[in-house]
Amino acid sequence: MGKRIKKLKKIRIHREGTNTLFYSFIVLAAIAVALWFGFDTKIPFWIFTGVTAVLWLVVLNFYRCPIRYYPDDTEKVVVAPADGRVVVIEEVEENEYFHDRRMMISIFMSPFNVHANWFPVDGKVLFVKHQDGNYHKAWLPKASEENERADIMIETPEGEKVLCRQIAGAIARRIVTYAKDNEDCYIDEHLGFIKLGSRVDVYLPLGSEVCVKMGQATTGDLTMIAKMP
Repeated sequence: MGKRIKKLKKIRIHREGTNTLFYSFIVLAAIAVALWFGFDTKIPFWIFTGVTAVLWLVVLNFYRCPIRYYPDDTEKVVVAPADGRVVVIEEVEENEYFHDRRMMISIFMSPFNVHANWFPVDGKVLFVKHQDGNYHKAWLPKASEENERADIMIETPEGEKVLCRQIAGAIARRIVTYAKDNEDCYIDEHLGFIKLGSRVDVYLPLGSEVCVKMGQATTGDLTMIAKMP
């Protein structure tokens, strides 16, 4: 796929959060004004303003949408699909699609991470499937099978199939997937977005070289997590 042109990193607000941030700011500002003029003492105003400002900034951080570009050749490269921390690296029996053993790497996103998701590999989207389910804590092993999720199957230019799974967590209640059936996809492009704490699994062919360790922090679209065989 050739080398990506290096560009300056930029920060923007994800489109999934613009309305939430705007309308919540208007409501909070209106309450603050009412507290300022409604009481002789300004203590309620300052307490409310201090607490809500911190919470609003946490939500703002959650909806950040960094513009990132993988700086090197992407051939056979698997990048982290999300910001977070590696919670699983193991061989698993995948019987839903592959019916064989796969190398699974899982990244857990806390509410303090950016929640935009990127395509982990270049290729073509074979299909996208959404399945309803439970809302177990996202770092638990059973979350991969039992939680609400969206499965994106990608075929790389070399003919290898990679499954990327967006998983809702105990707090998350909405998975947004931008990937479409039969569309070409590339590293640097957004795959989707998950609102609040959640997780992304990547299933790779055995023989893939794992490039991360358990507990390692990852940066979506920049951390190389594996090399395809």
